[in-house]
Amino acid sequence: MTPKLSAVESPPELHTNRIEAIISVRDLIHRYQDRTALNGVSFEVRPAELFGLLGPNGSGKTTLFRILSTLMVPSAGTAQIAGLDVVREPAALRRHIGVVFQAQSVDQKLTTYENLWHQGHLYGLRGAALKQRIKEILTRVGLQDRARDRVETFSGGMQRRIELAKGLLHHPEVLLLDEPTTGLDPGARRDLWQYLQILRDQERVSVIVTTHLMEEAERCDRLAILNEGKLVALGTPAELTREIGGDVVLLEAHEPEELAGRIRNMFHIDAIAMGTHVRLEIENGHRFVPDVVEAFPGEIQALSVSKPTLEDVFIHRTGHKFWNEEPMPQKGKRKY
Repeated sequence: MTPKLSAVESPPELHTNRIEAIISVRDLIHRYQDRTALNGVSFEVRPAELFGLLGPNGSGKTTLFRILSTLMVPSAGTAQIAGLDVVREPAALRRHIGVVFQAQSVDQKLTTYENLWHQGHLYGLRGAALKQRIKEILTRVGLQDRARDRVETFSGGMQRRIELAKGLLHHPEVLLLDEPTTGLDPGARRDLWQYLQILRDQERVSVIVTTHLMEEAERCDRLAILNEGKLVALGTPAELTREIGGDVVLLEAHEPEELAGRIRNMFHIDAIAMGTHVRLEIENGHRFVPDVVEAFPGEIQALSVSKPTLEDVFIHRTGHKFWNEEPMPQKGKRKY
C-alpha cells in the first residue's frame, strides 16, 4: 500500500538578488550533425527550488538533461552545478547531483536493500555508514518495511520510489529527473510530486524535472519552456499566464483562415487560425462572444471561453500548439 504523504505548501517567494544560483546555464548550444537541439539556452536555478523544463518532443529538454547530468558534452556554452563545470569537472560534479532517468535502472531480481547497497558502493559508501543511510532513505520514501522484498513484486509507483532513493542516497544538493511520472497511475503521480515538494522544503534539495505535461509543470516553482531548442519563456506558472491577460476564446469554424481574417478586419484584434479553430486573446471574452456570433451568423459551430493556461503561454510565444505536428516518437527514434 502506498504510504500517505503530507501536503506541503509552496515556499515563500525567493529573491534572485539575495540567493546565489545552484545551477547556471549560459548560452548553451548542442548540435546533432545537421540538427540544432539547443540554440543558446540560458537560465538559473535557485537553491531549494522545484524547477521544470517543459517542452514537447524535440524541444531540447532531454538533451539539456543529459548535459546537466554529465552524460553529454555541449557544442558550445557553459553549464555549472554547485559551482562546478559540467565539462571540466564532471567527476567532482557527480557527487553533488542525483539522477533519475526516464528508463528504469533498478534491478528487478534484487531486493530493495540490495539495489541501494550496490548504488552506495558506486559513491564510496561502505559498512555501518551505508547501512544507516539506507535505513534513513527507505524510511524517507516509505519503503522500510519492504527492504528485503524483490523489486519485481512492487508496483510502478513503488519502483519509482526506489529510483528516487538511489538518486538521493549520497546526499546530493541537486536532483535531476527526466519525465519521472512516465507509466505511473494518477495516485502514484500525485504522491511523487508531494514527495518532491518535501525534498525541496525539508531537505533543501534543488529539484529539476523535465516534463511535457502541463498539469505537472504547474506544480513547479518556476519553469523554463523550450521549443525547437530555444528558451521561449521563463518564470513562475502564475507570472507566465498573467502575461497573456484577459481570456482565451476559441471559435470552431469550417473556414478558420477566412474567419480569422474577417474578425481581424472587423474588430481590429489579433485572431489566428489553428487547425479547425480561430484563437484570440481578449479582455472580457464573455462579452465579446455575442458580438462575434451575431457578426458571423451560422459560421461558428462551437466556441469556448477560458482563462489562460501554460499551453496558451506556449501558443502566445511560439504561434503554434504544444503538440503541433509533433507525433509521438517512433521506436528507435531519438528524443531531443
